[in-house]
Amino acid sequence: MSVRLLLDPGHAPAGRCAQKADLPQTLQPISLKPGDLILPSPVNAHDHGYGIRTLDFGAVDDALEVWIPGLRLRPRTDPYLEALVAFGRLAKTGIGATMHCHNSLNVDRLVDEANAVIRAADDVGIRLALSCPLLDHDAWAYDGGPQQLRPFLSEDDWSALSGTIPTYASVQTQLAAVEAVAAANTSPLIDVQYGPIGPQWCSNALLEAIAEASALHGRRIHMHLLESPRQRIWLDRRFPEGIVAYLDRIGFLSPRLAIAHGVQLRPDELELLGERGVQLVSNPSANLRLRSGIAPIASINRRSGPAFAIGLDGTGLDDDQDLWREMRLLYLLQGECGLTRGLTAGHLFDAAINVGRRVINATGAEDFTIIDYQALTADALFDDVDEMEILLNRMSARHAKGLVVAGREIMRNGGLTRIDFGAALSELLAQARADLPRLEKQRPLVHALSAATRTYYTSWSAGA
Repeated sequence: MSVRLLLDPGHAPAGRCAQKADLPQTLQPISLKPGDLILPSPVNAHDHGYGIRTLDFGAVDDALEVWIPGLRLRPRTDPYLEALVAFGRLAKTGIGATMHCHNSLNVDRLVDEANAVIRAADDVGIRLALSCPLLDHDAWAYDGGPQQLRPFLSEDDWSALSGTIPTYASVQTQLAAVEAVAAANTSPLIDVQYGPIGPQWCSNALLEAIAEASALHGRRIHMHLLESPRQRIWLDRRFPEGIVAYLDRIGFLSPRLAIAHGVQLRPDELELLGERGVQLVSNPSANLRLRSGIAPIASINRRSGPAFAIGLDGTGLDDDQDLWREMRLLYLLQGECGLTRGLTAGHLFDAAINVGRRVINATGAEDFTIIDYQALTADALFDDVDEMEILLNRMSARHAKGLVVAGREIMRNGGLTRIDFGAALSELLAQARADLPRLEKQRPLVHALSAATRTYYTSWSAGA
């Protein structure tokens, strides 16, 4: 049969399996061909489950704070269908586990929407960690909310905006909603987590309550932290001791916490996160596309710094949810210019597989991706080139031909085995297009809001 089995990527070469009995038991029923390569599936450790991707609904890449208003153009669609397409698109690339940061800001809808998202994950067959959104500060301007944008908006635009400013449920109501979701859905394939969106959107009371609840219930936390330069400036104002030191003081930092982005983290903060066992999820394409910068992954002390994972954040390099390309981008960005690599292939695949599984609370997972390695090496003159070199330079989603999650074959030869992806996508697009009249009316306000946000932060940053 001559199938390659790469069980410890970056640390040991692939073994050659001449017969089915040489494979892990869960793979023995799977149809394989000579030249296939099998490895543990990487994890998409931070995402938002965009069935309709951001560019498709007109949220054009920009600086993070200027881009955020564009999310108002997200079409109103069925949460189940949106998640089904997002998870199906990911599974077709050979990735069977994801951290889903849910986008709803209405706690009254959270339980129903979470149930729909979890049902979609189950129908596709993937593993899912669900980060339930928690916030009680407005998202439009860090330094005082939407009132700060009023001088930069017309009266008509301000009237339209002010009518949509949300009110937030109490801290206890929000935490109770998370527990309700967890009580109804936690399973070997589903993990429900607290999802404070970011400290700039949370009061101290909310952050402290989450830290206490996480310790009480043993529940994980997944949070954005220090993504953009403007977040760094504002959080330094709000927390003179430093946001990371504050989070440590309230008991927020622990092995139960994963933080996304961390682009603006300082060396001392990285060391503290490492001491507390926190995981850092890097999202290189999103950070480049939204002009946040490059996370300091290469500078992490491998012995004392935080373990890192990799996520797509819904905005991959080619906007195609290809985690394999995302891994390559991170590997190249963090390669530095020395004669010896600091960040090795072993570090990268540990991040994508082992640390990713910690982030989604699935350390015992036995999920496998099957790769058409023969296609990757069709022109090779030697058969003994390190498989990691081939994967890191050439692997992309189109070479993923199979996916097995918890013993179930959920993707075969590029097609999903449990859902009709094409039909789901067509139905979702029909729902989105039915919402076009409302979106067309919203677009002028969104453009005005983005322009006001740019002007506000330009003056604000200059003053800082």
